[in-house]
Amino acid sequence: MSHIQLNINEVRPFLTEQPESLQKKVSEIHKVIHEKTGQGSDYLGWLDLPKTYDKEEYARVLAAAKKIRKQSQVLVVIGIGGSYLGSKAGLEFLSEPFKKGKLEIIFAGHHMSGKYLANLLEYLSNKKFSINVISKSGTTTEPAIAFRVLKRALEEKFGKEEAKERIYATTDKKRGALYTVAKQNGYEMFIIPDDVGGRYSVLTPVGLLPLSAAGINTKLMLKGAKDAMVRFSKPKLESNEAYLYAATRYLLYTSGKKIEMLVGYEPSLLYLNEWWKQLFGESEGKDHKGLFVASAGFSTDLHSLGQYIQEGERDLFETVIHVEDSGKDVLIPEESNDLDELNYLKGKPISYVNLQALKGTMMAHKDGLVPNILLTIPGFDPYTFGYMVYFFEKACAMSAYLIDVNPFNQPGVEAYKKNMFALLGKKGYEHILK
Repeated sequence: MSHIQLNINEVRPFLTEQPESLQKKVSEIHKVIHEKTGQGSDYLGWLDLPKTYDKEEYARVLAAAKKIRKQSQVLVVIGIGGSYLGSKAGLEFLSEPFKKGKLEIIFAGHHMSGKYLANLLEYLSNKKFSINVISKSGTTTEPAIAFRVLKRALEEKFGKEEAKERIYATTDKKRGALYTVAKQNGYEMFIIPDDVGGRYSVLTPVGLLPLSAAGINTKLMLKGAKDAMVRFSKPKLESNEAYLYAATRYLLYTSGKKIEMLVGYEPSLLYLNEWWKQLFGESEGKDHKGLFVASAGFSTDLHSLGQYIQEGERDLFETVIHVEDSGKDVLIPEESNDLDELNYLKGKPISYVNLQALKGTMMAHKDGLVPNILLTIPGFDPYTFGYMVYFFEKACAMSAYLIDVNPFNQPGVEAYKKNMFALLGKKGYEHILK
């Protein structure tokens, strides 16, 4: 039995063709994925990563995490896209709200706000901190700027010798600007494998170092991912929920749906949504194809987007994540005057109300001609997070191949950069503005 339960019963009535009819095509693509013969196959290193990851390097990750917790109050993780979204998703998924750990994790280099960076420097001025800079090339503009600024602040605070003991570089194994800087300065280095793209890199040191430093049991994360890898290693749709999810969303897409919304009813899911958006958006959105991926946090967004979802354009569907046990809970108290008319709920846990909101919303949206896929997970724990990461990665590869695009490149991401470099006056880009 899968650790993640997939229910597509509320989608089937919307389909003229059922996912099981795609079994032959799915089996063919499964073979292409596992024999590594498809587009972008040089970037399928994530496929067996939960089993083949470098055990010696992982031991160094755990040792570095321990050292960071001992030497610092704050770890600043510098990265953008896949270099930060997986870690951020894991931290939000696995951390208790409002609970301060011994080590605070702060992210930088994921935008170009001078205000944010100035305030961060102020905040760090009286704190012991370390840096984990993550970039395969070391030349991506946003993290490169942040690293310049924060490295200077670290060196001014601790001196160059101690600063180099507080900087950890996660980068290419043998080339690139960050690799060169790390080698020249003696920073401890961790490797982003050549065959793993950024959005598939959560289970590499990209995600493992920040999450381990935060005190999260990444061994359990890797165990969850490994069990998912085994579960989804066969092509049969009846036992491969990742492929069934991919096939279902493909049929919705080919039937005219253009937007998929990932919806959760717990705030701890919000950054999982953000990671998912990058994973599917960058993997599928090319050659003028692919679903537009969006997300919402319910019941909050039912008071903003809810009207549109219920009665707007009928070109969307929802994938809803239900968490069976969200952990701590609160019982609703009784009030003598009952002015808010809630006494009928006295003694009920808030999670019960949340669940009825989920069920009622799914019913309403189905009646409003919005198909709903339901994903149920047991709770918020490292094993489940690792399992979910692999589930979505495997589903994403299948989804992209179903619409015949390369799941592992992102050529469109470069367009804005070329214009930006020309406007900034970078050498070699002058012709763009002519």
